[in-house]
Amino acid sequence: MKIYTKTGDQGKTALFGGRRVGKDSARIEAYGTVDELNAFLGFALVSAPEQIAPYIIAMQNELFVVGADLATPLDTKNTAAARVTASHIALMEERIDAIEAQLEPIQFFILPGGSETAARLHLCRTVARRAERLIVHLSTLEEINEHDLRYINRLSDFLFVLARYANHVAGRGDVRWQQE
Repeated sequence: MKIYTKTGDQGKTALFGGRRVGKDSARIEAYGTVDELNAFLGFALVSAPEQIAPYIIAMQNELFVVGADLATPLDTKNTAAARVTASHIALMEERIDAIEAQLEPIQFFILPGGSETAARLHLCRTVARRAERLIVHLSTLEEINEHDLRYINRLSDFLFVLARYANHVAGRGDVRWQQE
């Protein structure tokens, strides 16, 4: 099977279910940014210690579900599309609580950085926040699965906590914001 189909040469792409939309549509922007986040997580994974790698791999797999959900309009018939559910969000909250319990409470504003893995996870967090903004925009134009937005919001929170944990595992403190 060839990787190129030429079906997108006119600036359109197909959603799950067959409907064609412009590659610049809000839906494509949203799930394209989720895909970008997944790639950045892969970048974070290459430096991640063994305590953190399983979390990153889990997020990457879950982001495939988010992307599929966003690529499948809610009114699509005859599809068994993957959908984000309340259980995805609950699992993310459990992860946040478990990691946060191992960290010192935050006493100051934190700058992105510290260890290499923490810096990469902070970068992922900012891409997650952009994805969140794009999903919010999409939700003003079309009905979407409400769990997509909740999941991506929790994910960015988790990435913040995981970045702090990466610094903890590396024996480094969080980078403190210094007000001038």
